[in-house]
Amino acid sequence: MFGQSKPVVFERYGRRRSRWRLPRWLLLLLAGIATGAGGVVFLQQRYLPPRLSAEATRELRSAFEQADAERQRLKAQLGATSQQLDTALATQKRQDEELAAPRAAAQRLRDDMAALIATLPPDPRGGTVEVRAGRFAAQGGMLAYDVVLTRERDAAKPMAGVMQISVAGLSARGTEATAALKPVDLSIGSQALVRGRLPLPAGFKPRQASIQVFDRIGGKPLGMRVMLVK
Repeated sequence: MFGQSKPVVFERYGRRRSRWRLPRWLLLLLAGIATGAGGVVFLQQRYLPPRLSAEATRELRSAFEQADAERQRLKAQLGATSQQLDTALATQKRQDEELAAPRAAAQRLRDDMAALIATLPPDPRGGTVEVRAGRFAAQGGMLAYDVVLTRERDAAKPMAGVMQISVAGLSARGTEATAALKPVDLSIGSQALVRGRLPLPAGFKPRQASIQVFDRIGGKPLGMRVMLVK
């Protein structure tokens, strides 16, 4: 009437326990680790530079060591060069100090000469270049001369010129004669002391010398004076 009945199983210790499963938090942790590792691998393969092989790593290390050695060499060379430069500067400073005294003495001499020239009588002929003083002497067929020249206009800038000395006296035959000697190149500032020796004609005995100053050979005359020869 009620059909076939099923057997009833009786559990001695109560309800059957379910099978053991991993905790949820552990599953999430493992999933996160796997996702992170996969992401790192993906980024490294897709966007980051490729990993170097062992051979490439050795080559890179060798290149770095060579570059570092070159840097050290250049650093040492720079130190040596800096030391040489310091030595050269010290030497230059010492030389400048050693030359300071002679330069000061030379400047004093120039000042003394300028003061002495200022006391000389003026050139009676005047001119752009004045012949303020002169000394002439005939010695062994040569004419030794010392001539003082001055100029005032635009004296700050040296002016080029030529001094022509002509001597009058007796020739080797005993007759009156005049001889023009070799021209002397000049550079005249506010003053100039011209000294030297010029050859005389053979047997010539000079009595007086005519000094003429030109802007160039055969050019414009700038000054003139006649003086005796001792």
